[in-house]
Amino acid sequence: MKDHIKKKLIEIVGADSYSDQLIDRVAYSYDGSSFSSRPDCAVWVTNAEQISQILHFADRERIPVVPRGAGTGISGNAVPVNGGIVLDLRRMNRILSIRISDRLAVVEPGVVYDDFQAALEPYGFFFPPDPASGKVCTLGGNVATNAGGVRGAKYGTTRDYVLALKVVLADGSMMRVGAETMKSSSGYDLARLFVGSEGTLGIFTEIMLKTAPRPAERATAMATFDRLENAGEAVTRIMHSDVTPSALELLDTTVVEMIRKHSSVALPSAEALILVETDGSDQQDVHNQMGRLVSVFDRCGAGKVETARTESDALRLWSIRKSIGGLIGAIDLDFMPEDLTVPMSRVTEYLRRCQEISKKQGLTILNFGHAGDGNFHTNILYNSTDAGHLARLAAARYDLHALACELGGTLTGEHGIGISKADFMPLEHDPVALRVMRTVKNALDPNNILNPGKMGLSGGG
Repeated sequence: MKDHIKKKLIEIVGADSYSDQLIDRVAYSYDGSSFSSRPDCAVWVTNAEQISQILHFADRERIPVVPRGAGTGISGNAVPVNGGIVLDLRRMNRILSIRISDRLAVVEPGVVYDDFQAALEPYGFFFPPDPASGKVCTLGGNVATNAGGVRGAKYGTTRDYVLALKVVLADGSMMRVGAETMKSSSGYDLARLFVGSEGTLGIFTEIMLKTAPRPAERATAMATFDRLENAGEAVTRIMHSDVTPSALELLDTTVVEMIRKHSSVALPSAEALILVETDGSDQQDVHNQMGRLVSVFDRCGAGKVETARTESDALRLWSIRKSIGGLIGAIDLDFMPEDLTVPMSRVTEYLRRCQEISKKQGLTILNFGHAGDGNFHTNILYNSTDAGHLARLAAARYDLHALACELGGTLTGEHGIGISKADFMPLEHDPVALRVMRTVKNALDPNNILNPGKMGLSGGG
């Protein structure tokens, strides 16, 4: 880093909150994805004024700035592809207020998801989006990627809970967008524009989130199916019914066989497995809801159907779903995680055609995920040292993203575009839409300093 830049950054944040040491540059060169690129330095900020000064200076000097929370993203969202400054927001980790009477809370971007949930618990409230990385991920990252989770079918994603934001723009100017109310029709909805923008339009300093009463009761059940089509029909019928499950997860046959082979979990052989959860304030109502869903399973030809009778039963059933990530990581192959999303009515077609792509490319493809909103974690297993595998991986990834878009779906349901999916943006978005996105980016960040090289909207990645 040039001396005058280093001097200015230390002047803003202090010597203890600046580093250009190799160990820190390497640590900030990667996130949860397979991409890496070293920054020139890292800074740890504690307030909005520091961020404003850094961006004002960086914009003048044309230095890339990459905001970062916990680095759990798996699309390369926090990788500094053009070097520059990594802006670590984890020290901005205060919960500024919890206003249950207004059903909202105000937090800084570095607050860890699970810490926020723990703070809401004494009030009987919760924050419904539930990313798998909740133990470590930060709320700023959740907002930046519009994170979701298993509760999406009933409760939606992060975007549905962001009421207002305080944002620092690329030139250092600060603004507040949104409102402290449950609804507003005042002007352009700029808060929603920033949600899912992956740090390319501005940096959050405060986030106002809607909260919800925590359901007192839950019921859980599991069903296996000998035919994928029957499982797909069950998903369609459930989401067409008067019961909206709080979770509806589907595992395809490849995942079921992986669990049977590589774990001690006792599962029957099946083409598909569905886990479902209902919730509410009344135990009888929750179990009545579950009874109606179990009857759907029966009508759709389910094989084994198991309903949890105790909390330990429920935890055991959910352990099947939660074991998948560890099992994939234990297999002696690399894996490329995707999160493609299709209309719920096209779930069966998507899963069948994924199997065809798997056979065509000679690579194992695993599908599991949030069937209740059509969002699947499609993981491709491959050998990164095999050139043939890498070529087939690239072909398989293109085919999968093209398939999702062909079926009326989207490139990503909750992980974001980042670097990983940037080249696929034209598959989903027409030239005019992409031009409008670039126009917005250029208007707010004309010198392209904010997380450049992401989302296919600027150069450098």
